[in-house]
Amino acid sequence: MQNKSFVTEFVLLGLPLTSSVQKLVFVLFSFVYIATISGNMLISVTILYSPTLLGSPMYFFLAFLSLLDASISSVMTPKMIMDLLHERKTISFEGCMTQLFLLHFFGGTEMIVLAVMAYDRYVAICQPLHYSSIMNWRLCGSLMGVAWTGGFLHSIIQIIFTLQLPFCGPNVIDHFMCDLFPLLELACTDTHIFGLLVVANSGLISIIVFFLLLVSYCYILFSLRTHSSEGRRKALSTCGSHIAVVVLFFVPCIFTYASPPASFSFDKMVAIFYTMLTTLLNPIIYTLRNKEVKSAMRKLWKRLVLVSYEK
Repeated sequence: MQNKSFVTEFVLLGLPLTSSVQKLVFVLFSFVYIATISGNMLISVTILYSPTLLGSPMYFFLAFLSLLDASISSVMTPKMIMDLLHERKTISFEGCMTQLFLLHFFGGTEMIVLAVMAYDRYVAICQPLHYSSIMNWRLCGSLMGVAWTGGFLHSIIQIIFTLQLPFCGPNVIDHFMCDLFPLLELACTDTHIFGLLVVANSGLISIIVFFLLLVSYCYILFSLRTHSSEGRRKALSTCGSHIAVVVLFFVPCIFTYASPPASFSFDKMVAIFYTMLTTLLNPIIYTLRNKEVKSAMRKLWKRLVLVSYEK
């Protein structure tokens, strides 16, 4: 594909912070990133090494969700953290396009995984007698394949149109990362149509999926009236965690992509939320409200301690 751009690198303005504050933020964000990766990988490893959890489709999907959260955070956060130590923050054109592609690839995949997890809860709660026959491993594998394929198609559409834009002069991005709307500001052409495409491919899809997920969880919760008190308690705990994760993921995406940005400084705060805080909070939400995951983590920890002691 022929590139129309004369720009070889972009300059990132980053966060509007003083030098002393940047060093404090560097320490804080480094801690958050380490906690995010550790928390999400801990959940994934716990599920993979726990036959009881891995045998359940819900935890199978949760392991994938944790890997996606770790990936989303890793696309943006390390670069942003290191830039806090440098006065001039740059990223190559190729690096910018790669960052853009991976962000939307993992983000689009996670969007579908969250929808799959909602379907899993619907079958488990509303059709419990047919759960094992419906949510078989063939279907689970197919749904994960659909999620990865959907994320790829969503991202490749964005990157193909972005590569068609001519960047022939300005190269200063008013952000700490490469994203669609800040890049549109630099293109040497009318980007009105492309802006509408971004809203349709990212913002509108986010709104539609978010609305469908909320409707599906409302239906699930409404159906609980026929369950026993113990069944309602367990289902409410599980669905409550899922709804919290859905809200934390989709609301920032809708703010960012559903309409052209009015304030880049506000967009930066929202971007920090969904690339760092949401991916940090997801494992906390699932572990604090899930006795099975906490029990499996304790067993895994005891096993590791025992192995270390025997050595």
